[in-house]
Amino acid sequence: MAAFDATEVLTPYRDARGDGAILFDRQRLRQAQPEWLDPAHWGDQARPVDSGGRGGAWFVDAPFGQSLLRQYKRGGLAASVSSDRYLWRGANRTRSFAEFRLTRALHRMRLPVPQPFVARYLRQGLTYRAAILMERLADVRSLADRYQVAGQSAPLEETGRLIARFHRAGLDHADLNAHNILFDAQGRGWLIDFDRGVLRIPATRWREANLARLLRSLMKLRGERSSQQVQEDFARLRKAYDRAWERGF
Repeated sequence: MAAFDATEVLTPYRDARGDGAILFDRQRLRQAQPEWLDPAHWGDQARPVDSGGRGGAWFVDAPFGQSLLRQYKRGGLAASVSSDRYLWRGANRTRSFAEFRLTRALHRMRLPVPQPFVARYLRQGLTYRAAILMERLADVRSLADRYQVAGQSAPLEETGRLIARFHRAGLDHADLNAHNILFDAQGRGWLIDFDRGVLRIPATRWREANLARLLRSLMKLRGERSSQQVQEDFARLRKAYDRAWERGF
């Protein structure tokens, strides 16, 4: 069961498609509506995101701020069965509610993450669909973009220190890849996409698994670089990570 949070508002609803609920932060929004999680509601104010991920994401010009709307999509073999339906195991275990709460917890720790606005699930029998509306970070570029375009000028050491900071807080990121690491114009790093992530007691096994996943991501982006060059780049990242981890920040 999720811990009680007096700032959360849970609002059930029903429409022609099934029973659902939305979850939002009363300190950030006075009210929220289920239709905010449908791109059609925003019309021309919603623009598809054309890079990274599996699709199902839109930039939204909302009255409460620049936002990112993401509908949860399945990958791999599961997508051949259903692209966006998940097995119902209770509201607190929906992908959207779990990510909403985890992201808020990271934000309260003063870690650089976007603020979540609204999360929704829509249950249909034994399955559900989910979506989340988040703050859109301004003027940022992903590590993937920086690595592909800039090569050696990519912020590798900054990335290592950023990851160490999150690991020190106990974040086990389920999909730590170069598309989910962002940097703004001032060089400040951000982490995004906490779907299936969890907070754990810091331990070597899951930290190393996170870093190995990031290395595989960089390998996919290497272009004309050799595997050895990518390994050398990653060694710079890892050295900065280890130093930050040892210092405790």
